[in-house]
Amino acid sequence: MTYQVIARKYRPQRFCDVVGQEHVTQTLEHAIARNRIAHAYLFSGPRGTGKTTIARIFAKCLNCVGGPKVDFADDDPRCREIAEGRSLDVLEIDAASNRGIDEIRGLRETVKYAPASSKFKIYIIDEVHMLTKEAFNALLKTLEEPPEHVKFMFATTEPEKILATILSRCQRFDLRRIPARLIVQHLSRIAKKEKVKIEEPALYAVARGADGAMRDAESTLDQLISFCGEKIEESDVLSMFGLTAQSQLLDLSGAVLSGNIEGALRQLSELAGHGKDLGRLLGDLLNHFRNLLIFQVSQGNLTMIEASEAEAAALAEQARNVTAENLTRILEIFGETEMRLRDAASKKILVEVALLKAIEARNAVSLDAVLKQLTRLRESDRGGEVVHIPMPESAPAPAPAPSPKPFHFDAALGSPSTGSSSAAAIHETVTAPTEHAISAGEPGLAELWPKLVESVGRVSAFTRSYLLEAHPISFVNHLLTIGFGPEFEDHIGLVDNARNHTVLQTKLLELGFPDAQIKFVRAEARANWQTPKPQPEASPAVHSPAHSAAPSPASPAAPSVERPAPIAFDKDDFKNDPLIQKALEIFKGQIVEIRA
Repeated sequence: MTYQVIARKYRPQRFCDVVGQEHVTQTLEHAIARNRIAHAYLFSGPRGTGKTTIARIFAKCLNCVGGPKVDFADDDPRCREIAEGRSLDVLEIDAASNRGIDEIRGLRETVKYAPASSKFKIYIIDEVHMLTKEAFNALLKTLEEPPEHVKFMFATTEPEKILATILSRCQRFDLRRIPARLIVQHLSRIAKKEKVKIEEPALYAVARGADGAMRDAESTLDQLISFCGEKIEESDVLSMFGLTAQSQLLDLSGAVLSGNIEGALRQLSELAGHGKDLGRLLGDLLNHFRNLLIFQVSQGNLTMIEASEAEAAALAEQARNVTAENLTRILEIFGETEMRLRDAASKKILVEVALLKAIEARNAVSLDAVLKQLTRLRESDRGGEVVHIPMPESAPAPAPAPSPKPFHFDAALGSPSTGSSSAAAIHETVTAPTEHAISAGEPGLAELWPKLVESVGRVSAFTRSYLLEAHPISFVNHLLTIGFGPEFEDHIGLVDNARNHTVLQTKLLELGFPDAQIKFVRAEARANWQTPKPQPEASPAVHSPAHSAAPSPASPAAPSVERPAPIAFDKDDFKNDPLIQKALEIFKGQIVEIRA
């Protein structure tokens, strides 16, 4: 007899032989038992998962002697004809080579004739998504109302390419990728029948390489038997298909989680030197870290993980050294690298960079966590409690910052101090705020405002230009209220954003006012605020007697306040600024008016 490959020799002949698709086979068995057999079925799923096999078994159940029934005899002549592909009433059509409208017209003519010897005439169309749109349309009417003796069974790997009008006329069954443990069990049974000894790690390596496709796993086993003979080891599987040993994968992931940069790069270099497929290696790393994440968030539940006993023990060990958030970042890094790997000129360098990023990501602290801790720190400062931001175990904890001294703002003098002051002075402390309000008419706020504007100008010239048109209203209980007159009311929407709030709060902190908050309002008038006149830079000057005369008691001298000098502004330079041009391009906008 001629040799028959394992995939055909051990092809399932009954529903009970199909591996990993119980949700499909049981539904079909119940439909046969209750005589609820539809006229059209669609089996979709990845390659090698049993779509055509299930269609053939279903055809046997329908056309067997005394059928439809599930438990047909092994020597049933009609079932044997179907299995050998010589039944006149079960026609298998390859849609890839019969995809045109002419072939479908021929099919529409043949469905009129009764079956030769069976109960049903069954058409099994493989890769049905390859049919042209015209062919699908020609099939619509026949598919919706076929003769009672006709059944259609379609198989496809790409159901999204099938017209919705076809899908709505079929009962659809989606086949799953077969779990690795089921593939290992099935291959182990085949190896015993073939009298071949194969190690369990080798079986898991074959199952990982098959990626849920039983036919691929059976073809791999067939090739290994031809290559190795009666004894197959894990090293044979790895060398033949460029796979990575489970122990090597665990060592590499362990180096990433422990921050061992040298070890991770050395292991990658060894794997690449032995011809390992870097794309498959990235896929294995993604699957391992995904299992590690599921293991951690499910508190050790292995039902959602396909892992051997050795891998399960390694997952329990590694899960103690990393958080779920850090695992998510590592998965994002490897996932992005996998997408970029196909077009990369130097794949090894790209994977090396991904490993370095993953090592850094294991200790990263999310921005949300930092913001929450900063909020807690702000609240704890008022109560005298010191709160530290938690750091990963592998990272050194920063030294605690010294407790700040009580800060006072002297409204009369307009200057911060950390020491004691006179009893007549009015103070506002951070730890115990008072109800004192610094209004616009007070000298302290008059001195603070120009300094604040000047400090902000060193960070953002645009923010400074807005503040030059504004004026302070009050500074009450850490709240600085800034007003814009009616002619500059539209500036509020431009300046009132999170970035400017942060800049102003930072500069107020530098000037000695922590925990400040900012509020922008529309002000009808400038109240008692007097805009300080900008003073020239310090230089030798000759003063006339009039200027050197002391002020009279009737008119007290105003405090000496310097207003920041205005920034030179050129409208053409503004319009041609690269950042402005980029903003116009992104937002599809145009400049309507420019005001200095």
